[in-house]
Amino acid sequence: MLLYHGSTDLVNIPEIRKGAACLDFGRGFYTTTSYEQAEHWAKIKMRRNHVNIGYVAIYEWNDTAAEKEIRIMRFCGADEAWLRFVVSNRRGESVEDGADIHIGPVADDNVYQTIRLFETGAYDAEYTIKRLKTEVLHDQWAIHTDKALQYLTFWTAERIIKED
Repeated sequence: MLLYHGSTDLVNIPEIRKGAACLDFGRGFYTTTSYEQAEHWAKIKMRRNHVNIGYVAIYEWNDTAAEKEIRIMRFCGADEAWLRFVVSNRRGESVEDGADIHIGPVADDNVYQTIRLFETGAYDAEYTIKRLKTEVLHDQWAIHTDKALQYLTFWTAERIIKED
């Protein structure tokens, strides 16, 4: 199975960085099964870093071995467990559940506006999830451990050039 990572750096050797913890699934190396989503992430990082070149790195994921040897937590959709997990991580309250990897929907900017209204109490969980069901949600794979990174092999990368 192929996974993609968008960045301003060519990442042929993925690593778990100790930086940004306030992401959807906490600290980790983030990938997706969607080339378009990875390209979108690369373009966002290009704008933030004021650079003209980004990359979509393409990896092979050994899902057969990984399923047997590491702990994978999957959120099958935008349900209440996913919502509470994302909110906790975005608040910096990392949820330690022992998973080597978390897989589930991306809370992009459109989705996060709805989540923010849940956080402030304007929406309850049921209404928030109902609203999220109308969004097109790409997936994200947050790899948290070096053990899990062993199942990810760099294949190639494509260069993304800034559009005028």
